[in-house]
Amino acid sequence: MAAASISRLQILSSSPSPIKIIKRSSAFLSKIPPIHNHYHHRSRKFHTTLCCSTSTPSRILENGSIVGDLLDYLNESWTQFHATAEAKRQLIDAGFDLLNENEEWELKPGGRYFFTRNMSCLVAFAIGEKYSVGNGFHVIAAHTDSPCLKLKPRSASSKSSYLMVNVQTYGGGLWHTWFDRDLSVAGRVIVRGSDGSFLHKLVKIKRPLLRIPTLAIHLDRTVNKDGFKPNLETHLIPLLATKSEEGSSETKEKNTESSKAVHHPLLMQVLSDELSCSIDDIVSIELNVCDTQPSCLGGGNNEFIFSGRLDNLASSYCALRALIDSCESSSDLSNDTAVRMIALFDNEEVGSGSVQGAGAPTMFQAMKRIAVCLARNNVNEGAIERAIRQSFLVSADMAHGVHPNFMEKHEEHHRPEMQKGLVIKHNANQRYATSGVTAFLFKEVGKIHNLPSQEFVVRNDMGCGSTIGPILASGTGIRTVDCGIPQLSMHSVREICAKEDVDIAYKYFKAFYQNFSSIDKKLEVD
Repeated sequence: MAAASISRLQILSSSPSPIKIIKRSSAFLSKIPPIHNHYHHRSRKFHTTLCCSTSTPSRILENGSIVGDLLDYLNESWTQFHATAEAKRQLIDAGFDLLNENEEWELKPGGRYFFTRNMSCLVAFAIGEKYSVGNGFHVIAAHTDSPCLKLKPRSASSKSSYLMVNVQTYGGGLWHTWFDRDLSVAGRVIVRGSDGSFLHKLVKIKRPLLRIPTLAIHLDRTVNKDGFKPNLETHLIPLLATKSEEGSSETKEKNTESSKAVHHPLLMQVLSDELSCSIDDIVSIELNVCDTQPSCLGGGNNEFIFSGRLDNLASSYCALRALIDSCESSSDLSNDTAVRMIALFDNEEVGSGSVQGAGAPTMFQAMKRIAVCLARNNVNEGAIERAIRQSFLVSADMAHGVHPNFMEKHEEHHRPEMQKGLVIKHNANQRYATSGVTAFLFKEVGKIHNLPSQEFVVRNDMGCGSTIGPILASGTGIRTVDCGIPQLSMHSVREICAKEDVDIAYKYFKAFYQNFSSIDKKLEVD
């Protein structure tokens, strides 16, 4: 079957564990003003470019921009599972072959391949036709997870006359931004099939289902002076519904059963309706709480992207599209001696220490398997180690743009601005993996195509975040540069970046795949 004729559901179900994506609700989108649809030749589908203001008409995006596609990706990818599944769909649509980590691989120069792990981690690669064993890998790595609320294993609770859903915090979110938002749930479930097998399915409830209300100002008179400081265990519990009146014995019996349930029967009914299955057939759930407001363009000139999960799905999508588009034509890999790769990991927001995180040897194992497979069992001494030494990693994670109301939070000579290009991150204490050499090489890529870049270091009197860059650099010995798109409101339920920076990042990443080999040959450092 040709890739173009495979439906979204068939593609996502093609892995050893069948996947089901709940289709987008046209009824949901029809309620969002205003909408402009434009056709994209590759994916053969209509994009929905959303503008946040009804007073400013949406604009057709310039040719060559991926911003409309990014908005589609963000609106599809409520969770790390959906982000990975959507990346999988796009790779198959582009002609990449799906591999299974549990099976033997058959690879060839000029081939394009990928595999997923846990449906939240993905590695894709394209092999140059002139690749030989010992040549390097050119990798862009990002992460699919974002700070969010996750349902506890036993989520059912009740207070006063309300049904509540117990949640746990994931990552370092700005949790006050989750109050008074229209929330819902999305993630994955395990469903018992009619033949007794167990099916892995993705689910997304698009309608507002949950709400975390703030306390009225009349009951908290000092909040504006003292600050909003919610207790994350007792105050951050979403409302699901009101309890039924305890009248008949039948109602009392149902309420008794509900109080003993792991998850509220009402929530399970919503999930079963969405999945078209029986409640009894749902044997496991792993759900995130998600904001239902769509990602969209905003600002006076529509120059901004307003969205949740920009950190780090914006980087993930730029890397994905750069890889796909850099080897779109059959001639794109004809003279390449390297392997072009992306690695999208889960669990970065909590330290990467998982089987699907950057702390696992997933990327290194993939490199080794690729090299061994292409060597046809004739691996010379040090071939894998030589390949790593010739490789280069771009650790792509969103960057802190200077906040106009808090400029003092930035070191005065390192204040990245929106619409000024990619930010290269430096830290003397190795919270970022950038070195003088790797920064130079990466900036040379941009110079070829006149793509701007900026520099960032944190103030000496402030703590510094980190990325998967140092984890992968120390774990594999690969040369690494840390970079990112500047943004505001990082780790808020609703973040902001500039659409121009998204296109710059995409072009920069694509240029990296196309030009890095020639640049790297000009510099040798022992």
